[in-house]
Amino acid sequence: MSTINKKLLAISALPVALAVSLPARAEVDLSAITGAFSATDVVTGVLAVGAVLAVIYVSIKAAKTVIGMIRGG
Repeated sequence: MSTINKKLLAISALPVALAVSLPARAEVDLSAITGAFSATDVVTGVLAVGAVLAVIYVSIKAAKTVIGMIRGG
């Protein structure tokens, strides 16, 4: 087996070894994280980012159109 294959095998075996070493029923409480925001906050943020990108796109398109009208007559 080449050195590269041995290193690849060792690197790929590491996550498996870590996953096996964890307890099978590790209870993780994520309520503090998931309770900090609601779905409406996320939807509002995504829509706001989309609106900003749409305004930027329309502004660039309008500027190109106006410049084209000025150049083309």
